[in-house]
Amino acid sequence: MAGDHKPEPPGPPQGADAGWTAVGYLLGGMTVWGGIGWLVDSWLDLPRFGLLIGLIGGGAAGVYLIVKRLGA
Repeated sequence: MAGDHKPEPPGPPQGADAGWTAVGYLLGGMTVWGGIGWLVDSWLDLPRFGLLIGLIGGGAAGVYLIVKRLGA
């Protein structure tokens, strides 16, 4: 039918939306993986090496998502 067409998926964010998306990916990755590292440290009664590794890994994952999704 003439009215049966799939809507096009939205493109990547532009302008300020792209900036806020990038900040969200970075903070979200560092918060989640840093929290997981902190929990592992607490569970295994270790010094804060897991927290540091989680923060670095979360930051790297955030940068990966920025490059993959925003193409920057």
